[in-house]
Amino acid sequence: MPLVSKAGRSLRILILGGTGFIGPHEVRYALARGHQVTLFNRGKTNPGLFPEVEKLQGDRAVGDYRSLQGRDWEAVIDNPTTLPRWVRQAADALKGHIQQYVFISTISVYAKNDIPNADETAELATAEEPQSEDIRKYYGPLKALSEKETEKAFPGYATILRPGLIVGPGDLSDRFTYWPARIAKGGEVLAPGDPTDPVQIIDARDLAEFAIRVCETKITGVYNCTGPQSRLTISELLGGVRAVMTSNASLTWVDANFLKDHNARPWVDLPVWVPPKNDSAGFASRDIRRALDKGLTFRPLAVSAKDTLDFYNSEPEDRKSKLRAGLSPEREKEILAAWRAQRKS
Repeated sequence: MPLVSKAGRSLRILILGGTGFIGPHEVRYALARGHQVTLFNRGKTNPGLFPEVEKLQGDRAVGDYRSLQGRDWEAVIDNPTTLPRWVRQAADALKGHIQQYVFISTISVYAKNDIPNADETAELATAEEPQSEDIRKYYGPLKALSEKETEKAFPGYATILRPGLIVGPGDLSDRFTYWPARIAKGGEVLAPGDPTDPVQIIDARDLAEFAIRVCETKITGVYNCTGPQSRLTISELLGGVRAVMTSNASLTWVDANFLKDHNARPWVDLPVWVPPKNDSAGFASRDIRRALDKGLTFRPLAVSAKDTLDFYNSEPEDRKSKLRAGLSPEREKEILAAWRAQRKS
């Protein structure tokens, strides 16, 4: 981590989770700023991390918050919660003992993505089965309900951060990692849609650092947290990724309709990218001015791309060979061959 200046005063910060993807970046930055950090989790994910940090154990799945009883913190950061029940239970344990509750939400809470530059006041998603805890089916609506529980439980001292696609070292979803890994392999690379199609991402470290800074300044309210600061296209993203490595990769742009006809799915088979039209016209152009005004910052794309590639290269071989997102080499060749054949005809 680059040299970080100390905060004006040291805070006692409780991080719920803290050992997954975003959490370790929060911990490192908070410690560098001079804060006292406590982690609360089951002690099962990366238990060896941060031996110098206080760790309290409990299982939120069964409502076990006993280790938090009788303790006080200036701020709490809730990283892993999707279920509203978890917020209610955390509130029961923490109300009266904290001064700020920071809930890490998602831009998936919005009901629609059809309007470019929509801000935090846009309509939120609702679940057909409000009592359901099916995260796969109702991820966005459940996050929206969790936001409501946060605001209800902590009126006047709740902060809700809605990140977009979170990228960078430590990401195991491969929804961005696919591109550095694929371009590093070289050869003809299938690039999706129109080069001018917009995309939005945020480095996990930028999100983590903003979460700590809003605790330091007691910023409350709701904020879209994606980036970068100015418009980024898929062409600029892929070009920026290619610029951090030596590779003979060449991009072949394939039309969005053609990809749809060949069952190449945006976001899944072709990560980061969603064609900006119809119901998805505003998917990758969320308004982030409120967060920018409160100090959200972004490191260069080159840094995120290089660090992500370094992380990928450090992983075991069997993990590297089975990315969780992106086209398989066989599918990519198949679609590119079909695209060339259509172009010739």
